[in-house]
Formats: sequence, C-alpha cells, structure tokens
Amino acid sequence: MTPIRTDGLTKEFRLGLGRQRVVALDRLNLEVHQGEIFGFLGHNGAGKTTTIKLLLGLLAPTAGQAWILDRPIEDVTIKQQVGFLPEAPYFYEYLTAEEFLTFYGQLFGLGGAPLTKKVEELLEMVALTDARRLQLRKFSKGMLQRIGLAQALINDPALVVLDEPMSGLDPIGRRDVRDIILGLKEEGKTVFFSTHILPDVEMICDRVGILVRGRLRAVGTVQDLVGTSGVASVEMVVAGLTDAGIQEAERQGGKVLRRGAQVLLRLDDPSRVDSLVELVLRSGGRLVSLVPHKRTLEDLFLEQVKAGL
Repeated sequence: MTPIRTDGLTKEFRLGLGRQRVVALDRLNLEVHQGEIFGFLGHNGAGKTTTIKLLLGLLAPTAGQAWILDRPIEDVTIKQQVGFLPEAPYFYEYLTAEEFLTFYGQLFGLGGAPLTKKVEELLEMVALTDARRLQLRKFSKGMLQRIGLAQALINDPALVVLDEPMSGLDPIGRRDVRDIILGLKEEGKTVFFSTHILPDVEMICDRVGILVRGRLRAVGTVQDLVGTSGVASVEMVVAGLTDAGIQEAERQGGKVLRRGAQVLLRLDDPSRVDSLVELVLRSGGRLVSLVPHKRTLEDLFLEQVKAGL
C-alpha cells in the first residue's frame, strides 16, 4: 500500500482585480512509502500547506491527480484512515481535554468503553492525563499542540498528516512531539509532516522532500542528499595571532572574527587548511581548536531555496 502518491498535482489561484495567476503548487510528483516518517520542507509560502489541503480534499487541484492509501483523494471514505493536525487549529476552548477527545471520537463513530479506553491511552501518550479536566482555554501552546496530536490519532489512522507540528514550541515541546512521532513509526504508522525546523527533520525523518515556490527540488534520505562524508568548511580558534598574521589569513580566504585575545578563523575551502595552520604557527600564534564541519541539511535547503528564487 502506498500512503501518498501524486502525479502532476498542480494548484493555481487567481488573485486581485486583475485576476493574476499564481501557481502555488507546480506539477508535484511525490511518493511516500508505508511506515516511514517523511519531512516536507519549504520556506514560508513554498506550497506545503497547499499540498496538504489538496491531499485532504480541502482544496480542489487545478490539474494532476493524487491518491491516499491507494484511493483517489476524491474518495471521502479514506478520511476514516487519516489523522490530521493543521498548522493553526481551532479548538473550542471551553471543552476539557477529555471532552474534546470524546467529541472527536464520536465524530468517527466511536463510543462506549472502547472510546473511553482510547481517550485514556491518548491522554497518557501526550502526557496530559493530569490535565484531562482542564479547559483548553487554560492550555499552553505546547499543551494545545499535544492535545491536537491526540485528536489526530483518535481514529487510529494508518496515515498521520501534520502541518508544522513543531511551530511555536519551546525545545521541550519539540522534543515531546518528536518522541510522539517516533512512537507512531514504531506502531507501523506513516507520518507525513511539513516543517521548516531542520534539526528536527535530520533527527527523525526517513526521507525528506524540499519544496521551493511550489516545485519539488529534491527528495531522498538526508544521507543521500547531503552525503555522509566530505568536509564543507573548517573553523579554527587561534590565540596570539598578530595583526599581520590575521591579514595574511584573510588573503588566503579565511573569514576572521575577533573574540578577545583569540581569533576565530573560518575556511570554506578545506584544502587550504594545512597552509593556514602553517601560517598561524609561523606568525607566532597557537592553535586552540580545529573543527571540521560537514555539509548539513540546512546547507542543502538554503542552496535549493536560493536556486529556486
């Protein structure tokens, strides 16, 4: 079974009095594998939310096709097997956490003891058991995000779609959401989430796709996209380097940042490291540290965004 597949999926909008044509999503061809965590990356306005709305039937495509769990997105019955958390969800704030999950469970036709048990399990999963009788208007941003995740799982979906689930969360909240997503993968569920918080993607995603101005620029594992070897730059901290030595380091391509009695040298051409170290020692300086930096997903992301703008 293929959780998500698109073929030439396109969405255009007409804006303003002149009805200017804006392409929000341009011929997207994408396939998400069963049981994987897929990170859908893009800058603000890249088309991530538009893609999700198309997949869930909240928008109609201008062209192309898409399938959810091997069924056309026009098939409304597939919604029973999909869990969704929007980027900016609206929750009725006078419901308690327990009432909120019960209400959504009833929308899926659940009831009685099975629903009560499911609500208990989900509150425990998102660490909100103690807040079960607290009204949602008293929840913090992190708590609302966690109850939203629980809502997305009330129907025990095969596919979980999350739009910017880490947005606005502090480091603890982001860690909690990451742990929940990893737990869903262990249960065999497929998770598709959009984000622009790259460290979280590198930590938990099996594969990623990079969207720039509505076009898919790259897709694959993080290792395949950024490489597992190769140094992109080198940073060295040097003490006792003379002004003449600093000027020579800059002429050799080093970027210099003074930090008190020490100097931080960044070299974007790793092949020149030996000559720069030799210069430091010859100028009477002392090498405090030397740290190589490999190419990261952030480097790739910025490259793709700049190339696509």
